[in-house]
Amino acid sequence: MTTTPVAAAGPTTARLRALVTAVRETVDRGLAPEPTSRLVAERIAPHLGAPDLLTPEQCAPDPVHYRQHVLHAEPDGSFSVVAIVWLPGQSTPIHDHVSWCAAGVHRGEEHERRYQLVPDGTSARLVATEDVVNRAGEVAAFAPPGDIHSVRNSGDGTALSLHVYGADITRLGTSVRRLYRLPADR
Repeated sequence: MTTTPVAAAGPTTARLRALVTAVRETVDRGLAPEPTSRLVAERIAPHLGAPDLLTPEQCAPDPVHYRQHVLHAEPDGSFSVVAIVWLPGQSTPIHDHVSWCAAGVHRGEEHERRYQLVPDGTSARLVATEDVVNRAGEVAAFAPPGDIHSVRNSGDGTALSLHVYGADITRLGTSVRRLYRLPADR
């Protein structure tokens, strides 16, 4: 998976600081991954589309592949906030994650294909289970296992999404647990 990692920077806008505080309060409840991801998604939603959420630097794309801006990593490693910027045609490979995640589309739209890993004789294959278009203002939440997907900007303009992962992305370098190179529905 090729991305342009950016070192974590502290929250730079009042709105982003407020979001981080709301996420911290939610994560500190100590709930299981699935309800945590759903509650964090609810915290993200009111901030999506707000012009004062991110700085222009945090919205900058990369001309070759999607770009990840780590906006905040909680000192105890319990979560990270990341902005992902996608130019038209940029996409991820099929992958899953190391932790729960909540994501919301800030600008544009993302096309997501979800997969299920199924046995196929002596090996396995990926079967597409759902195609989802996530539009500006929409949020999604998931927790492993069963979070295998690929994401693509199929639109004509730049897409930007905000992701909160239940891990310290600055230490791990990525939110991805595994890339899947198995036969898959396209």
